[in-house]
Amino acid sequence: MKAEPIIAVLVMTLPETNLNTSSQNPFLSLNYESAILELGDDYYDEVEAAEFPQLILRWRNDALLSRIGLDAANVSDEHFIEAFGKFEVHKPLLALRYHGYQFGEYNPQLGDGRGFLYAQVRGTDGELYDFGTKGSGKTPYSRGGDGMLTLKGGVREVLAAEMLHRMGVNTSRCLSMIETGLDLWRGDEPSPTRSSVMVRFSKSHIRFGTFERLNYIRRPDLIGNLLNHVIYIYYSHLGAEPDKYALFYSELVQRVALLVAQWMAAGFCHAVLNTDNMSITGESFDYGPYAFIPKFDPNFTAAYFDYYGRYSYSNQPGICKLNLELLQKPLSAVIPTADMEQGLSQFEDCYHAQYRVLMLKKLGFTNLEELESGEYEELLKATLRFLNNYPVSYHDFFSDLATTFSNKWRDDASLILSGSEIAVELGASELFLHWSGLYHKILTNMAPDDIEKVGQTLIQTNPKTVILRPIIESVWEPIAQNNNWEPFYNLIKEIQN
Repeated sequence: MKAEPIIAVLVMTLPETNLNTSSQNPFLSLNYESAILELGDDYYDEVEAAEFPQLILRWRNDALLSRIGLDAANVSDEHFIEAFGKFEVHKPLLALRYHGYQFGEYNPQLGDGRGFLYAQVRGTDGELYDFGTKGSGKTPYSRGGDGMLTLKGGVREVLAAEMLHRMGVNTSRCLSMIETGLDLWRGDEPSPTRSSVMVRFSKSHIRFGTFERLNYIRRPDLIGNLLNHVIYIYYSHLGAEPDKYALFYSELVQRVALLVAQWMAAGFCHAVLNTDNMSITGESFDYGPYAFIPKFDPNFTAAYFDYYGRYSYSNQPGICKLNLELLQKPLSAVIPTADMEQGLSQFEDCYHAQYRVLMLKKLGFTNLEELESGEYEELLKATLRFLNNYPVSYHDFFSDLATTFSNKWRDDASLILSGSEIAVELGASELFLHWSGLYHKILTNMAPDDIEKVGQTLIQTNPKTVILRPIIESVWEPIAQNNNWEPFYNLIKEIQN
C-alpha cells in the first residue's frame, strides 16, 4: 500500500526492527538546507529525540511526497519509521526559542517543549519547507511536562490539517504519525492513554513569539537578523525594495487577514490563538482543542479552558489583529511604528473583502466583477442572518446547497433546497423564503453556462463531510476500543475526495 495516502498499519517494535536501510532511505536524498542554522545558536537549542518502546506507523501522507521530489512507491514504511520515529536520518535537531502572549498574559517560559525542527528541505516548487515534530520528547522548554503527544491528539491533528486543506485554508499538514508505545497520563483524557509522535510539514517554524522573546531579552540586533532572514527566505520578492521592512509587515497583515477569513468561512475555531501559535508566514498550524462549528454561533468556543470566550469563533479576526499589533513592539527595533500602523490599518478592509469573496464562493458565485453588485451583498447578509437565527447546521446548509443544486432553481424559487431536509424542517419561514428569493433572483440573471459553473463551484467548495466533534469521536472510539483504524482511514479518504 506504499502508493496510497492512507496505509494499513505497520506494527514495528524496537526489538523486531533491524533496519540497515540508511543508504537506501529516500529521505536521505532530500535537498536539506541549513537556513535556520545560519542564524546562529541564539535562536535555538540542539536537542535529542526520545527513544520509544514501540514504533507503529499509523499515517503517512503520500500526497506530500511529490512536493519534495519523492515517489511514494520508493518510500517504504520502514523509511518513515527510521526517519520520523527513530530520527536517525538527520542532525542536528533544533528546539526553537520563543515566548508568547497566552490568553493576554505574556509568558517568557515558552519554546519548543515537545517538539523540534527536524530539518528544512527545498520543495519542487522552489519553496523551503520545515519538518517539525510534535511529541518527540523533552526539551529545555518542557516546563515539567513529558514532551509527548497523545495518540488521540495526533489523530485530531491529522484530521484537522487534511480537512482545512480540503477547504482551501492555508495550513500546515501532517507528513507522518507514529504510535510510540508509551502510556501517558492526561487530565483531559481517560488515562493512561496511548502516545504518538508526528511530523508537521509547514512553511516555517518561526512564530510571532520568536520575535517577542528577542525583545524581552533586549536584543534588537537579533531582531534585525531574524527579520532579514524571514524576508530573504519567505518574502524574497521584497528583498530589493528600499522599504522592504514596512512592506513585509503590510504583507503579513494581509496574509493573516486572508487566513482568518478562510477560518471563518470554513466554520473553524482554532481555539488557542496565542502569539506563539501564529506563524510569521501567515500559515495555520498547531491543532489542539480546535473545533468546527456545529451551527452558526458567533459565541462558539472550542477550548474547554477558554472560560471567557477570548478565542471564540467570532473573536478570531479581532484577536489576530491584536496579535499583529503586539508584534509591532519587537519589530519597532527595525520598522518605524508609523509604517506598521499604516499597514495594520488595512486589516479590517482586507479581512472583510476576503471573507465576502470566500462566502459568496460557498454560495456558488465566483465572478468577481459581478460580485461587486448590491444583490450579492444583500444575499450574503441574508445568508448570515438566516444561519444565525435558525438551528441549522452550518456545514449541512452549504453541503445540501451543493448536492441538491439544480438548473431548475433558475425557473422556480420554490425548488431551491427542496431536496434537503433543511427546507422541509423550516417550511415557509420568513427568513428562508427571503433568502431563497434573493438566490433565485441572482440565478435568473445568469446565462445557462454560468448556472452550470455555480453547481460546479458549490461541489468544489463545500465538502459533504466536515469533521465535527461527534465524527472525530466516531473514528476514535474504534481505535481506542478495538485498535480498528479502518474508520479513520475511510474518513481521510472521504475528506480528500
